Amino acid sequence: MISTTELPSTRPYLIRALYDWCSENGFTPYVAVKVDASVQVPREYVQGGEIVLNVSMDATSSLKLGNDFIEFKARFGGKPREIMVPIHRVMAIYARENGQGMAFPVSDEPVESPVLSAVGTSADSGESDAEDTPPPPSTPGSSRPALKRIK
Repeated sequence: MISTTELPSTRPYLIRALYDWCSENGFTPYVAVKVDASVQVPREYVQGGEIVLNVSMDATSSLKLGNDFIEFKARFGGKPREIMVPIHRVMAIYARENGQGMAFPVSDEPVESPVLSAVGTSADSGESDAEDTPPPPSTPGSSRPALKRIK
């Protein structure tokens, strides 16, 4: 029997399920990420140690929602970039249009993982511009997304 400490995290499975729910219902899936050295994103778009990424098929190329990382290519300011976000750094996934989604706890304690540098440019791949991503809906006095429960 597997003990609860040996079970894999449910987070990547829930992220994939909510991504599918958003996509199938015509919503735009966004992920809010707590940025640290393990997160590979354009640092100039990080605000308050966080970044919100549009992960829709229209905004990304080569999207992989894995058990350990979310990986894709996207354009920021017209420049193609490779994005890699460790699953444990995802704070939330939600629909841009109505805020429905799920938030996750993110610890500021460092996790043993290879340190990744800031994103450089990659080969041009024809993705849409991700810089047009509006900020998530938030509650007054908070920088966190105001999420609604999915029914």
